[in-house]
Amino acid sequence: MRYDLNLLPVFVTLMEERNVTRGADRLGITQPALSNALARLRLVMRDQLFVRERYGMQPTQMALELAPVIAAALAAIDDVVLGQQDFDPMQAELLFTIAPNSYVEFVLMPAIVARLGKTAPGIKLRLTPYGNDLVETGVMSGTTAMVLGRIADPPDNLVVQHLMNEGLACVVRADHPDIGDSMTREQYEWLRHVNVVPHGRLRVGLFQALEQRGLRREVAVSVTHFLAAPEMIAVTDYCATLPSLICRHLAADPRLKIVPAPVDLGRFPVDLAWHVRYRHDPAHRWLRSLISDVARELSEIHWTSDGGTTGKNGADIEDA
Repeated sequence: MRYDLNLLPVFVTLMEERNVTRGADRLGITQPALSNALARLRLVMRDQLFVRERYGMQPTQMALELAPVIAAALAAIDDVVLGQQDFDPMQAELLFTIAPNSYVEFVLMPAIVARLGKTAPGIKLRLTPYGNDLVETGVMSGTTAMVLGRIADPPDNLVVQHLMNEGLACVVRADHPDIGDSMTREQYEWLRHVNVVPHGRLRVGLFQALEQRGLRREVAVSVTHFLAAPEMIAVTDYCATLPSLICRHLAADPRLKIVPAPVDLGRFPVDLAWHVRYRHDPAHRWLRSLISDVARELSEIHWTSDGGTTGKNGADIEDA
C-alpha cells in the first residue's frame, strides 16, 4: 500500500495536541487543511483515529498502537536523509526554534547568541516559551528543535543531555542595615523574601532544598521572572535566593550585594533535550555541541563569599 508521508507529521501532532486548532498552529497550516489531512488519514487507515470529545480529540485504540510506530519511522527516515548531509556553520542559513526556561534564557542564551554571531552568523534563533510541560514546548513533536531546562521523566522520543549543575546564593541591597558579607540562618529566617515562581519544574527546586534543610522563609512577594527580583531587592530590605550564575550577573549592580546562603542549598541540574529525529541532523548536532560548550564554560565559574569565583561544588538537588 502507498502512504502519503506528509500525513504522518499530522498524525504525530494530533496525538500530542489532541486539538485541531493547536495542531494547525503548530504545523503552520489552516484548520480546514488539517481537517482535510485527518480525513485522508482516516480513509487510509480505515479508522476514525481521533474522536471529538468534550475536552478535545481522543485517540482510538488503533491510533494509540500506531503512534510509536509512526514516530520511529519518521526518526529512521530523518536519520538516513540528514546523516548524508554536510554542514558548514559559516555558510549555513537556518532558523532554529528553541524553548529555554526563564533561567536559561537569562543566563545561557546571551552567550549562545554571541558565540553564534562569531561562528555561524547565518543561523537565527527563535525562542518560544518553555511552558508548564514538554508538550507545550513543541519538542515532543519535533516542531521545536530543542528545549533547555530541567527535564524530568522524559518520554521515549526525547534524547536528554545533562549540561551543568547550578547552585544558589542570596541577594540583598548593598546598604542593607542588617546584612554584611555573610548571613546567618537566623537572619535568613527573619528576613522577608522575594520569591521567583517561573513556569515549569524549576520552581520546585528551592522549595525542596529549604524543606530538606529545615530552613524557613517568609515570602513577602512572588514574581514570575528572575529579572523582576533585583528591582524588588534594590528598593526594600528583602532577600532573594537565586541561581549562582544570575547572582554573578547581578554582582555588577552597585545597588545590590551577593552573599552566600546560610546553609548549603545544593545544586539543580540544567538539561538539553531534543526529539530523536534530530539525533543525526548535522546542523542540530553542531548547535547542541555549541550549547554544551557554552554551558560548560559558564558553569566552571561560581560566586564565592569573598567576591571571587570557584569551580563546581556542592550536593545535587534531586528534582529542581
